[in-house]
Amino acid sequence: MSASPAQTSLFDDALNPPAAPPLAQASEPVAAPPVTKPTPGGYTAVDIEVLEGLEPVRKRPGMYIGGTDERALHHLFAEVLDNSMDEAVAGHARLIEVRFDADGALTVKDDGRGIPVDPHPKHPGKSALEVIMTVLHSGGKFSGKAYETSGGLHGVGVSVVNALSERVEVTVWRDGFEHRQVFSRGKPIGGLEKIGPSKKRGTAIKFLPDPVIFGEGVAFKPARLYRMARSKAYLFRGVQIKWSCDPSRIQDQTLAEATFHFPNGLADFLAERIKDVATVTPDAFHGRIERTGEAGAVEWAVTWTPQGFGEADGFMQSYCNTVPTPEGGTHEAGFRAALTRGLKTYADLINEKRAGIVTADDVIANAGALISVFVRNPEFQGQTKERLSSSDAQKLVEAALRDPFDHWLTASPKAARALLDFVIERAEDRLKRRKDREVARASATRKLRLPGKLADCSAGAIDGAELFIVEGDSAGGSAKQARDRKTQAILPLRGKILNVASATGDKLMGNKELSDLMLALGVQGGSKYREEDLRYDRIVIMTDADVDGAHIASLLITFFYRQMPEMIRAGRLYLALPPLYRISHGGKAVYARDDAHKDELLETQFKGKKPEIGRFKGLGEMMPAQLKETTMDPSKRTLARVTLPRDEGHVEELVENLMGRKPEQRFRFIQENAEFAAADVDI
Repeated sequence: MSASPAQTSLFDDALNPPAAPPLAQASEPVAAPPVTKPTPGGYTAVDIEVLEGLEPVRKRPGMYIGGTDERALHHLFAEVLDNSMDEAVAGHARLIEVRFDADGALTVKDDGRGIPVDPHPKHPGKSALEVIMTVLHSGGKFSGKAYETSGGLHGVGVSVVNALSERVEVTVWRDGFEHRQVFSRGKPIGGLEKIGPSKKRGTAIKFLPDPVIFGEGVAFKPARLYRMARSKAYLFRGVQIKWSCDPSRIQDQTLAEATFHFPNGLADFLAERIKDVATVTPDAFHGRIERTGEAGAVEWAVTWTPQGFGEADGFMQSYCNTVPTPEGGTHEAGFRAALTRGLKTYADLINEKRAGIVTADDVIANAGALISVFVRNPEFQGQTKERLSSSDAQKLVEAALRDPFDHWLTASPKAARALLDFVIERAEDRLKRRKDREVARASATRKLRLPGKLADCSAGAIDGAELFIVEGDSAGGSAKQARDRKTQAILPLRGKILNVASATGDKLMGNKELSDLMLALGVQGGSKYREEDLRYDRIVIMTDADVDGAHIASLLITFFYRQMPEMIRAGRLYLALPPLYRISHGGKAVYARDDAHKDELLETQFKGKKPEIGRFKGLGEMMPAQLKETTMDPSKRTLARVTLPRDEGHVEELVENLMGRKPEQRFRFIQENAEFAAADVDI
């Protein structure tokens, strides 16, 4: 979507809302049609689909790998590599080989125990290998007998890879023989073959992703595969990973071959990541603790720098059972808590009173941190395992770090003092910045109390600050997650606001929603409005892309026109243009503003295809990432600026006719302009 704001005259969008579907006509009960002949548009037993085997994965790949884009494609590699890593972590494999071929196929091979090939007791006629490859929720990680810890318990990883691959070839060396079976798009091509005797052991999985699912333009990136393989070697110091790539696939020949083995684990990882960056303490704080029994293991490495790490002040990368958790989770919470508590305890020991203001954010702000946990039965949010939610992980990390961090601080008092002073300085800077912001914004609002439901932005300056007015707490919740906290504020309204064109002055003064709105803006209405009091550069009305949303937008525009027209004249009022539809096919997804735009996109971009079309019922139903991408990100969104024509007398007449106290004027307007609505109504 274009980033430049469009121009719209007052009420243009409000007078042309999306057409509502015609009402269904009541009818007498009739006999059910034969199940073999469903009526058009009907809903009978024959309309109920039962997806078997791996069909659900091919039908809805996003449910299993988060989409069909490049990131999701690389998730397939992660699933296969995780299985080999689980063998290594369990102590059964020491070597993993990854090969990227010229035809785009990937092979992951390990020297572990090998996937079982004997007949499965609950699936007659099928080997355990075929069950693992073709049945969802099958594997050796549920009981904990085969693996103490593993990357997940869903049992869908390698079967999903199989479902979404054009071809998969599995070779197993086990019990003195080599075995092989081939699959295509989730289904076996023939049975399990016993190739011949072999002294080797382990498993090799070679797979070629299906272009029907991912699209021709979505392909593996050798550099990304290289980094993923290397990071796994960092996460388990007992494994060696060999990488090779066909020369035709790369321009940088240093990526052709490599062997990854890091005996110091995360300490080596951190050293490679920070390189020559100056740090607060001479040495990083790192270590590894294994807890016996059910607890698990924790490995960590952290250092601090005053100059930041490249474009960021700090970073934290976390893992659970070698699986990256980019959204963090309970293990990160335990890590932050342990470091904060340890520093404050040391401050008490040396009688440093200033440490009372330190928070976990101050401790982590300029830190480069790596944390890896190994736990049994991990709980993740979502199949892609981006956030760890296991409550035991926080306790495990806190307990593991408590004594080592205390010893590390007391063993080097000079370094500990430097770190403590550095963190306290960050805390003092934070408090000073917050006070400066409060003073600046209090001045802008003449120290008015802000409404409690306003999620304000952190920017102290007015320039660039935006207030999004949304309908309801659900939409407000999505918008708060999608916004840029620095420049974008969110104010949820409860339903439709007062129609100021037909309300008395007393009702206007006593209306809480409008009172909260003016408090958030920092201005008063009518003759008391002053442009210099306005707290935001832009005010954006963001309502659902339906009739109700258009009505709420009309009421808000009426309020601003009647109470602060100078704000509209200054070009500060905008309408957000959220999409009504999401159209996707393969790895491509586009958004349509309305039915006409949808039909245009289907004709120009999806002609001859059968794309998936999803309709958003409201802003609250959109994922925060979708709302950000389509409606709130300044680099991608489209805003419609509300303007006033030169003939403002005509506008006043229009407002009075449409929003005023005389319903007969609205009725007359509808009669006179009915022909313009005919095209939008299915008669």
